[in-house]
Order: sequence, then structure tokens, then C-alpha cells
Amino acid sequence: MDFAARARQVPGRAVLSRPLSVPLIAGVVGVLPLAVAAQPGEGVRDATFYLQLVVAGYAGIRLCAMVLSGQRRLIQGSFWLFTYLAMGIAPLAQSVLGRDPTPVLGPRGDTQLATAYVLCGLFAFDLGALLARHRPSLRGRRRPPATVHRQRLYILVAIAYVASALLIVQLGGPSVFFASRQEISASLSEATGAEAADSTGGEAGNALLRGFGTVPAMLALLFLTRWMVTSRSARRRPSVLLPWAGLLVINAIVNNPISNPRYWFLTVLFALLFTVFPRSPVMYRAALALGVIFALLVFPFTDRFRYDEEGRQEVETQSWLEPLVVKDYDQVNMFANTITYEADGNGHTYGKQVAGAALFFVPRSVWEGKPQDTGFLVGGWMGTNSANLSSPLWAELWLDFGAPGMIGGFLGVGYLAARTDRKYVQRTVHDPSPGNVLAVVVPVLAGYSFILLRGSLLQASGRIGIALLCLALVTTLRGDPRAQLR
Repeated sequence: MDFAARARQVPGRAVLSRPLSVPLIAGVVGVLPLAVAAQPGEGVRDATFYLQLVVAGYAGIRLCAMVLSGQRRLIQGSFWLFTYLAMGIAPLAQSVLGRDPTPVLGPRGDTQLATAYVLCGLFAFDLGALLARHRPSLRGRRRPPATVHRQRLYILVAIAYVASALLIVQLGGPSVFFASRQEISASLSEATGAEAADSTGGEAGNALLRGFGTVPAMLALLFLTRWMVTSRSARRRPSVLLPWAGLLVINAIVNNPISNPRYWFLTVLFALLFTVFPRSPVMYRAALALGVIFALLVFPFTDRFRYDEEGRQEVETQSWLEPLVVKDYDQVNMFANTITYEADGNGHTYGKQVAGAALFFVPRSVWEGKPQDTGFLVGGWMGTNSANLSSPLWAELWLDFGAPGMIGGFLGVGYLAARTDRKYVQRTVHDPSPGNVLAVVVPVLAGYSFILLRGSLLQASGRIGIALLCLALVTTLRGDPRAQLR
């Protein structure tokens, strides 16, 4: 089968037709930003406001380019979807209404500087992606493909069953997972002894218990789903169908949107969607285009699952912009607070925060000076004890390395994102082998990029570490036919 010929045919089918592309571009780039800007509010139309309008317009252009592209660029598409909404449209709405979801302690100039840095990061990301386009093609390189080892996959399935069952039992049964995130957190603290121990140890115990109870179950389900989607014989085998059905039930319990952070549920949803439909350009375009509508109309209201009935707060909707003035969209606010935090005499950390995230598994009893979560660190300086403050990637890189390091970081992120998307298209989209590891890894990474971009890195690193362990378990570079999925 000539996969190269098939690869050349897909772009022609994937490009959106002109009657649909014109309203998409007009709506995303023009109508929505201008409609937000034209709304009445108490905000001032200053330099920050116009910078935010530029960010929204530029990110909208790039998001449309991802949707209209003939290639499936999952990671880049996720980046521009997040940027358009969280760093463009939402801050613009907050400026119009004159309301901040998280208090900004510094002067308006710090928000202006944060917005300018956001725009610099977008330019750097695009430049990195452009540089990746001029690298040699990947097709001519002879490297053994990473494949899923059949026996090890069943080991991962067994681990997923045991770890998820342990999480369910420790928290008091399946019903707890359909109550609220507040109740889940209380059950986790009780199960890990967080109330009796120091808060740092308790949070680490919570993250480990929850990570091992959710990540292996998700990955095992995705690998089995990939196997069934690409192999007719696998769909007839009870040894594949029964574990898959059980994992579907387990994931409905431990990874449901009621008891989990919404960004994590989006990760599971994105990964499952692109694993079930690995070659559908329609599904790819729909996921990005409908993602804008979902984020505006649905995402803010799902916050009702965070609290029980007594602590639940309804989202006010006097204006259609109100859903954008909630804590989910505090990324630019927290970036501005990080700039003020550094200027208040705290200075840059020169890699300490990123190192703490990379070495998240090192206990504080061994590393006494291990850095705190960046959002919690800045939040403590702000006078709040909330552990749910974001710390976007812009803030993480800027606090560690300053403006040059932040720009260089996004240059590298854009380069790696484009290279990974390119490899995904060349080695995965047109490769029907059931054991193709990239066919699962890239959709997961595309979904998890929302969490990485929102931050903080330390909060995001735990599940990454567990996922890497699972991937190391099932992946093999040897072409043993007896171990391959068929």
C-alpha cells in the first residue's frame, strides 16, 4: 500500500470549502472580537485594551489557519484555540467590563506589559513552527517505529484496573465521583492523611493517588481503542472487547467531568476523539471550530460541579460577556501579578521553578529548598491561600528566565509542536498499524496542552510523569511479529 500517495491526497479533501471558510474567518477574526469590544462596560479603552484586541485578532487568524489547513495539526491547533480564548477574547471582555476574575495588585501598566509579552510569545511560537517547516523530511530516515507490545499492554490494563479500583475504594465507592469536586478533594485528603500531615505532603499524596487512579485507565483505554479501530479481528476477540468495555466503565467513573478538573476532562475527550477518528479531517475541523463555542457557552457553567449545594455559586449572566469574567480565564491577570511579584523585590528564579516541575518526584525531605507551585507562590504574595490560581506558561518562563528566556522558550515550543505534528501526519495518520504509539501519544499531548499552557507546570508534571511510566512499559522498538498488535 502506497502511504505516500495517500498522504498527498488528504490535503485536497481536508481543506474547508470556500462557502464555509469565509464565515469562519469573518466570525473568529472579525465579528467576535469586535462584538466584544463594542459592548458597554466600565472599562477604559487604553493601550492595554488595543493590545488585547491585537492578540485576539492574531490568534484568531492562526486558529483559522489551523482549521483550514490540509494537514491535521493537533498540538498547534490546541495552542491557538487556548490562546485565542484564554489570552485574547477573555482578557478583552474583562477590559470592556472593567472586571478581573483574579485581583490584579499592580498598576495597569503591568497588565499592558503582560499582554505585550503574550503577543511576543505568539510571534516566537509562529517563528519556531516556521523554522520546523524547513527541516528535512522525516520520511527518508530509517528509524525503528515505536510500537505497542501486546503482552505489556495487558499488563498496563491490569495496572489500570488495580489502580483505579484502589482509588475508588479509598474514596468510598463510585458514588463519590458523581457528587462534586469539593467532596472528592475532601475524600482524598482523608484517604491520604492530608489533614493530619503537612499540606505539602498531603497535596503530593493526593496527586499520586489520583494520578495513578486516572492516567493508566485513560491510556489503556486509548491503546485498546486504537487496536479495535484499526483491526477488524480485534473487534471480534473477547480478550480485547471485555477489557475495553471494563475500562470504558472505569473511565466513566474516575475520569468523568463532575469529579475532575475540566481541563483534565478535555484532555480525555480530545484524546479519545482523535483516537476513534484518527484520519477524519471533518472531526479535526469540528473539534477546533466548535471548541470556541463550547468554551464560550458551556465551559464556564460547568464550574457548578466544583462545589456541593451549599458552596455552589451560580454564574451571573446579565451580559453575554459574564462567562468570560470567571476564574477559568485569569491567565493574563496572573501573568500581570507575576510581573508585579518580581518587581516587588523577589526577582527572577533563573530556572528554579522549571527545575522544581521537572523534578516533581523528589520529596521535600530530600530537597529542602524545592520550589513551590508558581501559582501558589504568587498567590501567597497576593495574600490568598487558594491553590487553584493559574500560572500560564508565559508567566512560568518569564519568572524563571526573563523576557529573552520566555521568547526563546516559545520559539522552542513552536518548533517542537510543529515537528511533532509533522511526524504525526507522516507516520501516524496514514499508518493503519494498531500498535502505532504516536497515534495515541499526540492526541493526549494535544489535549494536555491546555493544562500545560494554563499552568502551573508543577501541578501538570505529576500526571506527565505517570503517563511516561505507562508509555515506557508498553512501548517497544523491536519488530518482533509475535509481540505486535494484530
